[in-house]
Amino acid sequence: MFTFLVVFLSFFGFIVAYNTYGRFLSRRIFCVKDNEVVPSVALRDDIDFVPTNRYVIFGHHFTAIAGTGPIVGPTIAVIWGWFPALCWVLFGSIFIGAVHDFAALILSLRSKGHSLGDIAGEVLSPSAKLLFLILLAFILAIVVAVFGNVIANTFEDYPQSVMPTIISIPVAVILGVVTHRYGVSLFFASLCSIFILGVTVMISASNSSFTVLMPSFESYHASLNSTMLWTWALFIYCYFASVFPVWILLQPRDYVNSLILYIVLALIVIGLILACVTGVADMAAAAPFLRIAAATEAGAPPILPFLFITVACGAVSGFHALVSSGTSSKQVASMRDAQFVGYGGMLLEAALAVIVILCCTAGIGMGIVNSESAAASTGVNNLTKNNQTQSQVQTQIQTQIQTQNKSQSQTQTLQSKVTGREAWNLRYNRSWGEMNLGEQVGTFIEGGANFISMTGIPVKFGQGVIAILVACFAATTIDAALRLMRYILQELAAMIKFVPMRNRFLATAIGLMMAVGLALCKPSPEAAYGTGGLILWPIFGAGNQVIAGLTLMVAGVYLFRRRSGALYLLIPGAVMIIIPLWAMLYNIIFVFVGKGQYLLTAVGTFIILLALWLIYEAYIAMRKLIALNKE
Repeated sequence: MFTFLVVFLSFFGFIVAYNTYGRFLSRRIFCVKDNEVVPSVALRDDIDFVPTNRYVIFGHHFTAIAGTGPIVGPTIAVIWGWFPALCWVLFGSIFIGAVHDFAALILSLRSKGHSLGDIAGEVLSPSAKLLFLILLAFILAIVVAVFGNVIANTFEDYPQSVMPTIISIPVAVILGVVTHRYGVSLFFASLCSIFILGVTVMISASNSSFTVLMPSFESYHASLNSTMLWTWALFIYCYFASVFPVWILLQPRDYVNSLILYIVLALIVIGLILACVTGVADMAAAAPFLRIAAATEAGAPPILPFLFITVACGAVSGFHALVSSGTSSKQVASMRDAQFVGYGGMLLEAALAVIVILCCTAGIGMGIVNSESAAASTGVNNLTKNNQTQSQVQTQIQTQIQTQNKSQSQTQTLQSKVTGREAWNLRYNRSWGEMNLGEQVGTFIEGGANFISMTGIPVKFGQGVIAILVACFAATTIDAALRLMRYILQELAAMIKFVPMRNRFLATAIGLMMAVGLALCKPSPEAAYGTGGLILWPIFGAGNQVIAGLTLMVAGVYLFRRRSGALYLLIPGAVMIIIPLWAMLYNIIFVFVGKGQYLLTAVGTFIILLALWLIYEAYIAMRKLIALNKE
């Protein structure tokens, strides 16, 4: 019952926070009025600015901000124990993350739908705008490159996720056209979409022969591995999703994906409740409450400040400000929807992070295959992460199978399961350097599938369904990220008066080439093509959180100018500037320099200097405002 109590109190806390603190921010701090004219109405062009049903825009916003961030982050963070991660997700999201997302949305709605960079220029100074735009373009390039790699690996490791992800694209286009152009009821169109995708999911998750697989071309050229080919296919899709009017592809696809996500999350929650009530799931017995010393011995960095950087999107993320001020602000149809989309969307993501923590503790504790079997079952995944060719992978897997079949008794041992703390230890009693994105996503998938099995759905089917959820989440992030990148580059072009790049087709192509450049390069000589975005991944978490702190700082200055509760933004802003800069400095001194990672050292130093410069710009702006107030 302890696990059930954690679930109940967490979800109840989010509901109370939305109706109290969220409402207080909306009505008393930002003074939101329903009759304020929003950019989607004032600047409507049916390409980027489109007034949208609040549930559709909520679906877009939630799926765009969520991605795999609230999945990967918490799955790693529980290495320090489940309690610190859970506390940061709960309190961080309510008092910092949701405030951050809501503030960015409000500022953009009141600035003609301008992006965060433009808003920084209006609130602080023109130089602050330029610095912000450069930083945002750089971070978005990493997002597109890395999340493209995550999806490609998900397709390889869980091929049953391929077909539903592909089918969702034409389904979304049809939904967008019939509802936007022909006035078909959104409810009816949603039911039809759910039915089609439901059938696709059932076929794909139960029979992998129906999935779409990428052939091997490594024999022709090393860069033609399946990861790179999937990444290219995703980039091509992202280009069209970015340049098409939002109502044709981006908006309905995110909405359709949100329907899938709600259903899968509902299955996990129902299974979780059943597992708690029946006593099958027990997070207190399955995973440690606090585990600082053991994590340090495993090579993990200090829990302070790295817990806050590792959890990332589950509590607060600077990327959310880009979505709020980039795409969502251009589609919100009324100011009354701002709290629902901005503050509510972040709380739902935090609820997802809570579910992930439970999957990686109580869910894993329900049972996984033993260590030998786990190594065999994840052979493709691990060998792929080690960047070996497809033929090498097949050879080694065949060797594993032959070894496993030596005797009947050995086979029975390999198929056995372990439960409780022993099962959790199989996943987390490893060195920090061995934990990677693909394997941690697999931990969530396996734990979530255990919960879903409580509803009578087979574990294997549940794994396929959750893999589809992961792929859909990541896909909605990269197409939104590339569109945001296009906005940033267009604003840069306007600022430096480079007219050709103000064209949306050219700006999107340039942004895509930046991401492709990262994806094509290799983190190390032995690495595979298509994983280049991982070069800068070690500093992405801290850089992302720095953006969150700077966004809160800009919003605080905005409120100070309006004499309306600036401390509610400036205090969390200071926290989210100090913590990531602390983590960045630690990495530079104790990790990057020692390992000779001079590129990471240079980029990390650049981000620190940039943040300090923007803080100085905010200080100057505040001094001017104080002087004016005295007069």
